[in-house]
This record gives sequence, structure tokens and C-alpha cells, in this order.
Amino acid sequence: MRVMHSLGVVGAAATLATGLAACGAGEQRPSPTAERAAVRGALVRLEQATATHDYRVLCSRVLARELVRKVASVGLPCEAALRVGLRGVRSPHLQVSTIKVNGNRALAEVYSGAAGQRPSTDIVQLVREGGTWRVTSLAGPEPPAPKRAAEIP
Repeated sequence: MRVMHSLGVVGAAATLATGLAACGAGEQRPSPTAERAAVRGALVRLEQATATHDYRVLCSRVLARELVRKVASVGLPCEAALRVGLRGVRSPHLQVSTIKVNGNRALAEVYSGAAGQRPSTDIVQLVREGGTWRVTSLAGPEPPAPKRAAEIP
């Protein structure tokens, strides 16, 4: 059985880790632990804003600028497109399994679902913009691992 941590605890940990990292000297990068906590914080914001249908927050604070531009390119402002796309989502939940950070990019494996929807395991891509982690790809199934030479027919 999967156990989901309290959003408040996770959010507080991410805020603390980010704050501690900001206290460091000059241009130092945050520790890997602080980086993962900051990515986890971005995912918590995604879950919370989706749960409350706060499309303004999703478009202005959660989603990467490039993703907002892609959403708007279909002819609807970001908030309107999300209102249509997420209209039926009720009681979403997201559990982070793993986080991998590589420079200004991160991948998070998440187990997610919502009321009346089949849960799935997906990969969420994030990018650091202005010191904040933002979602660049809302979700997608994990691609299959490349075949080893011995497995190729």
C-alpha cells in the first residue's frame, strides 16, 4: 500500500530546504537533497492548484513559460484551456516515487489519479526558471528502457 505524505509537511520541507539553500554563499548550487525537495514542492503546488481548480496559479506559478505558450498556441488563453481540460478532475492525488535532477532540468516519477479515474505512473518533466522549478510536461508514461544488445532480435 502506498502512503502519501501530508502536503503540509512536504510543502514545509520544500520551503525550508529552499530557504536554507538560499542562505548559502554566492552562486553555490543547492545540495541534491534541497534540489529534490524543491522539485517535490513544485509538484505539491501542481497537485494543490489542480485540486482547487486554480488555473491562474497553474498558468503563472506552476507551469513553465514554454508549456504556457504551447497551451495558448491552440487559440485559447492558458487559464481557459486548463478550465476545459481539467474540468472533470476531482480529488486529484499525486505521490512522488523518484526525482532525478540534472542541472536545470528534472524528471519525477509520480503515481497519480483522481476520483473516478484510473491511477497511473507517469514521468513529469520540470525546468528551473528564475530559481523556481516549473512543470514542462504535465505527465507522460515512462518510456521503455532501451534494449540491451543481447535483447535485440
